[in-house]
Amino acid sequence: MHSFQRIVLVVLALIAQRAEGQVRTADPAKRGVALSEFPRVVQLAPNVYGYEEIRQPGFTTVSMFVVGRNGVLIADGQGSTSATQTMLDRIRTVTPLPVRWYVVGSDHGDHTAGNSVLPKDIQYIIHPASRAQLVKDSAAAVASAGRSGQAPRVVVVPPRAMDGDREAIDLGGITVDVLFLGRAHTGGDLMVHVPREKILFMSEAYLNRVFPAMRSAYPDEWVRMIDRALAMDIARYVPGHGFIEEPSVSREELVEFRQALAVVTAEAKRLHGLKLSPEDALKAADWGPYKNWFLAEGQAPIAIRRVFDQLEGRIPD
Repeated sequence: MHSFQRIVLVVLALIAQRAEGQVRTADPAKRGVALSEFPRVVQLAPNVYGYEEIRQPGFTTVSMFVVGRNGVLIADGQGSTSATQTMLDRIRTVTPLPVRWYVVGSDHGDHTAGNSVLPKDIQYIIHPASRAQLVKDSAAAVASAGRSGQAPRVVVVPPRAMDGDREAIDLGGITVDVLFLGRAHTGGDLMVHVPREKILFMSEAYLNRVFPAMRSAYPDEWVRMIDRALAMDIARYVPGHGFIEEPSVSREELVEFRQALAVVTAEAKRLHGLKLSPEDALKAADWGPYKNWFLAEGQAPIAIRRVFDQLEGRIPD
């Protein structure tokens, strides 16, 4: 065996060893990743890239972009104009092709607040429920500015919404399918499927090692939506928060997140059955192995209130 071949085998063995021993967490410090490494582009397959950026309180917001002959498609943006502009600048280091499509996987501000710096002629793909939410957010921003006397926060409302549960986009040499698999983290969660590479970007419907965030969620439907994703022929699932994992680990972590959702929802239902107030329920809650997941302290009371709202009919159909 030539010395170069031996070196390559040693390097590959070290990489595999590191991957096997990788701490599974959303916390960069515990993961052993310096904040100075962000933002970073992670190649997932030829012409398919993940993008990890750090947001407060110190975990990743993940976007994905796909490069075709005719241009670039972005799945989810970042939480500010500066962060989204940085992402656009990083995309330009990969390809000079124009950014032509943008999929709103989540309508929450940590993914949409920077959209005003996107190209003005960009084509948005958005679920009707998410577009309706952005209309409300825009009106609220204008009203708030009127009360404060300051310029309104810019909320970009796409001109049209999808009229079905699937929209195929030919980027030139590579096709992506934008899918609605059901309500989950929001009412309009969209997935971006790259069939050729068996990649599924799940936006905030998949929070890798982050305690289930349920501010606007549909708890029972969320679990069923993940079941649909797991039933697909997918090699790699990409989260909206938490680290992008290698293919086999990504499925394991999605299964683990589904279990976290099921446990949190079941525990909140149990506490509701005891006729506890949300405040007393929080004190009595047993989240099992998920009590130490990232953001558990802040997200647990929100999850309890949301499940209580579901049980008491306060979540609209």
